[in-house]
Amino acid sequence: MKFDIKEEDLIIKPYKQDQSIYVREQKGRFQQYRRVLNWLLMLGFILIPFIPYQGQQAILFDVANQQFKIFALTLWPQDFMLVAGLFMAGAFALFFVTNWLGRVWCGYVCPQTVWMLMFIWVEHKIEGTRNQRIKLDKSTITREKILKKAAKHTVWIAMSVLTATTFMSYFIPVYDLYADLATWQASGLVVFWVFLFALCTYGNAGWLREKMCIYMCPYSRFQSVMFDKDTLLVTYDNERGENRGPRKRKEDPKSKNLGDCVDCNLCVEVCPAGIDIRNGLQYECINCGLCIDACNQTMEKFGYEKDLIKYTSENNMAGKPTNPWRLKLVGYAVFTVAIFAIMAIWLAVRVPLEVSVLRDRNVLYRMNFEGLIENPYTLTISNKTQKVQHFTIKVAGIEHAVLNAPNTITVLPGLMQKVPVTLIADGYDLSQKVTDVAFTVTGIDDPQLILTKDSKFYKN
Repeated sequence: MKFDIKEEDLIIKPYKQDQSIYVREQKGRFQQYRRVLNWLLMLGFILIPFIPYQGQQAILFDVANQQFKIFALTLWPQDFMLVAGLFMAGAFALFFVTNWLGRVWCGYVCPQTVWMLMFIWVEHKIEGTRNQRIKLDKSTITREKILKKAAKHTVWIAMSVLTATTFMSYFIPVYDLYADLATWQASGLVVFWVFLFALCTYGNAGWLREKMCIYMCPYSRFQSVMFDKDTLLVTYDNERGENRGPRKRKEDPKSKNLGDCVDCNLCVEVCPAGIDIRNGLQYECINCGLCIDACNQTMEKFGYEKDLIKYTSENNMAGKPTNPWRLKLVGYAVFTVAIFAIMAIWLAVRVPLEVSVLRDRNVLYRMNFEGLIENPYTLTISNKTQKVQHFTIKVAGIEHAVLNAPNTITVLPGLMQKVPVTLIADGYDLSQKVTDVAFTVTGIDDPQLILTKDSKFYKN
């Protein structure tokens, strides 16, 4: 027996050899939801850096000075646990939404999807409908084709540069950034990052598109771990739709042994990932609902019941009720709320002041001309607020001790100040060679800024 096997059939292909995906423009309820949400997210992304607060940018991640300013809150590298907690809470919130509504993050708010559909919208406005774009790409090079392609890529590049500069304005004061770029005064490092982010935006949203979601995004690979039989997913009703096939509008499908699916293929043409939802659950599906809008439009034209494709759970498809209180969903919700609560408590008790006490390593103690014992220290005071603060230092632990320190210490916002102090005590007042002492730094302008640090006092 002979087998007709070609050499290319033995080659393992790492990627699907699909043709380019031409997404059809679609209107409908879920498309409207997404566009409204995307516009709100986009406007927020662009306008947030321009929000002022007490004469400065309200939200600024100042990497150069290692300060993250969020309105009145200033975070330092020492506050990294808060950032870690924020990522943990975000992860559990994503798990919760995924278990409840499937991959809606990808379909509605993921930056890759938002920018990809925005670029496709530009492509639709310049090059025409899906069929017109296909025809244009297959046509020979003409003046019209060159002009349309040049216009599209020019708009794409402008959008990419705007995206990159907006993103950089979260790390560099927005007015300084735009002024420096407009006057060609920006540093080479800033220009490099703007160029890099613009290139990434242009490449991801304009060229890679769905390949980012299918091949590069790790979320698409492990999302199924969070699914269960009660997760709401975009699902095709196979029993109602099959057998699929074309028919006339007024024709009875039962007479031809057909289901409600007219095999118009619109659900495939509107899908940003280029999949056929009728083939069942696929990890490439981003739960965007565009196929639902397209199918409902067709069902309405034929007078059939809507929601042949819909958001539903596996249990609902099997005629069982969906359990909203399942353990996995409740567990994700509890962990999300718990982490946010811990972060809120941490912020409530956090004192925007840091103090360290360092003893003089060269001199453990010394005797002055009066026969009293002196211990030198260096206090480092960090002002983690956004205002100039004035502090005083007091010491406790030794009765009748004298602290030789400035009456008022001024520390600029976001900076630290080293203050050398000397603690003087009479040896006869000390019963031990080592005595515990406590330095208390108190804000003069804001008495709530108070912090106490322990240290030691030595005698001979």
